[in-house]
Amino acid sequence: MPGRHVPDHQMRLFMQFRQSDSVAAAAAKAAFSPATGHRIAADPRLPSAKKTPRGRRRPDPLAEVFEDEIVPLLKAAPGLRPVAVFEEILRRHPDLGAGVRRTLERRIWAWRAVHGADQDVIFRQAHEPGRV
Repeated sequence: MPGRHVPDHQMRLFMQFRQSDSVAAAAAKAAFSPATGHRIAADPRLPSAKKTPRGRRRPDPLAEVFEDEIVPLLKAAPGLRPVAVFEEILRRHPDLGAGVRRTLERRIWAWRAVHGADQDVIFRQAHEPGRV
């Protein structure tokens, strides 16, 4: 199917079939086109080995502010809402702008998931009718 990426397991399947079948037959058995089969035969590296991890597209606007100012606020007042933290940081640093609000919220949620208070965990039990 056009526009669909070939995952590692599908490529391994193709390479397995390629040992005994032609490129077109192995590609058909692995469920992609013969053209994709020829492209893969030319470069047999797995897709996960080809990809380079993508970094940030722009510099982090909260790099110098988060550890120095936001983390102490979160430690001092654990119940502080991200919007209140955003307003305080915007008051201290008006050059940040309103575009970093969502980034700040995500960063606070991620920080709380690791360093915040423990959450209650409930494992629901599914019972058959008549059995407890």
